[in-house]
Amino acid sequence: MKLYHMHGACSLADLIVLGWLNIPHETIPMTMDTIKAPEYLAINPGGTVPLLVHGNFSLTENVAILGYLADLHPAAGLAGDGSARGRAEVMRWLAFLNSDVHKAFKPLFSPSRFLDERDMDEELARNARLHIRAYLERIDAQLDGRDWLTGSRSIADPYLFVVLRWARGMGVDLGGLHHLAAFADRLAEDPHVRQALLTEDR
Repeated sequence: MKLYHMHGACSLADLIVLGWLNIPHETIPMTMDTIKAPEYLAINPGGTVPLLVHGNFSLTENVAILGYLADLHPAAGLAGDGSARGRAEVMRWLAFLNSDVHKAFKPLFSPSRFLDERDMDEELARNARLHIRAYLERIDAQLDGRDWLTGSRSIADPYLFVVLRWARGMGVDLGGLHHLAAFADRLAEDPHVRQALLTEDR
């Protein structure tokens, strides 16, 4: 198994899950240049990370990769408790993080995609931070009385850790979000999370 990943990208979630599941794998670090190289585009025409290659099977899109890894080791319970409702609850939060929260960062990461004139960048960024803050308040409420998003550890939790790192780096106001702060501190102490962060920095 190979994981193509990039520093600071959402592929960190996959690195964490690979560690949690103790799956032997090779990591291939990518850059903004190498993800657009012809050799990489030949195996991933989207020119993005993460990309998981498992034998002759190649898989893109983080939600799909995280779900695939969890399904390879169902006993670990990272996709729920084995019931349809349990899996749906995990996928609900994973989809929310991927489709809503992740997307809300795009004006901060790539303002030129949204505005031709640079004089509106700060207003765009301010509005983006407000939207992200609103999403994080919803997640903070979900974590009230829980250590994990769905009550037990799942593939949604590493994705949340990723977006919290982005939020800090992009100046999103995290004041008063005590449940999220405790969650982030707890994951930062996880040995597999630490190893994933070291892998990113290589």
